[in-house]
Amino acid sequence: MIESPPFWMYILGFLLVLGPLITLHELGHYLVGRWLGVKAEAFSIGFGKELVGRTDRHGTRWKIAALPLGGYVQFKGDMNPASIPDGDAIASATDEERLGSFHHALLWRRALIVLAGPVANILVTLAIFAGFFMAVGYPQAKDAEQQLTIAGFMDDSPAQKAGIEIGDRVVAVEGEPVEKLQDVQQAVMLYPDQLLQITIQRGGAEMTYPVRTISMEIEDRFGNPSRIGLIGIQAAASETEFVPQGIGTSLGLAVGESVKMVDMMVTGIKQIVTGQRSVQELGGPIKIAKFSGEQLSLGWLAFINFVALISLNLAFINLLPIPGLDGGHLAFYAAEAVRRKPVGPRGMEMAYRTGMALVIVLMLFVTFNDLVSLSPFG
Repeated sequence: MIESPPFWMYILGFLLVLGPLITLHELGHYLVGRWLGVKAEAFSIGFGKELVGRTDRHGTRWKIAALPLGGYVQFKGDMNPASIPDGDAIASATDEERLGSFHHALLWRRALIVLAGPVANILVTLAIFAGFFMAVGYPQAKDAEQQLTIAGFMDDSPAQKAGIEIGDRVVAVEGEPVEKLQDVQQAVMLYPDQLLQITIQRGGAEMTYPVRTISMEIEDRFGNPSRIGLIGIQAAASETEFVPQGIGTSLGLAVGESVKMVDMMVTGIKQIVTGQRSVQELGGPIKIAKFSGEQLSLGWLAFINFVALISLNLAFINLLPIPGLDGGHLAFYAAEAVRRKPVGPRGMEMAYRTGMALVIVLMLFVTFNDLVSLSPFG
């Protein structure tokens, strides 16, 4: 039976996820900008009409706007909140106008200010993961070798058909070593109906078998579907326990988990682009609200873990080299470093306008996709 949280929980979850994450992202830009001597004219959470705000003693307007789907810091010299440079204004600026202007700052300063937003989101993810591993613990099998030993097969198991036998121990998937059952599951589930090289150990010898995964659609307790890959093996029973870690180990594990998540994001995007996955798997603000409310209904641990996932997604998306996003700015700065001069103002302005149009189209698409693929919150 599908369990649906009350409607208010979707709203609360959405605000508790995006509100703090957007604020921290923009604070990253703002604080590094202040540190490097660049003046911020506006700090906004949300877009559109200002609902409430105040101006501080530095002349920065702090405000909350009507559309809670993002935010921005508008630095001195920006043409608009997307930091599109005004070429004519930059070239004709007086000495007074250049003072504290973002676009007149040294290249490395501009790059650090832009990079600070995504870095803030990455740090949030690392802090959540590390805190979880210290407070709750890292999942470890009491007998990892036994957990990786095949005890049985599903009906019509592709692994069994490929020649893998009961008693074999999985040691690698696609050449990547695995240390626990979760590693095998994560490595396989991303690739439905694809040929994977599964390396096993049998009698002291290692053998690699090509196994074509099963494509299976599953649903969680809220009825959200997902398509995963399976190779049809059943692991030997092995108890898993959560072992609290020290701060150093926790940070290392947090980095490792974050890298795995980014790899999953990149793989998912590649599969959507190549047609291996449906574009309906792309999510927008409505899906974020739905999943936020569902995770909040499961308790704070599940919800905070979801916040870490969204925070890393925000960093990843913002670092894409699309003009108008942080990654687009950094791409122009890289070009400027190589050319030893900025990209021409007309070409830069056209690129930024095209990039912003692309972002708006993508937002409209994923929102429409949400409306089509989801019934009204279950």
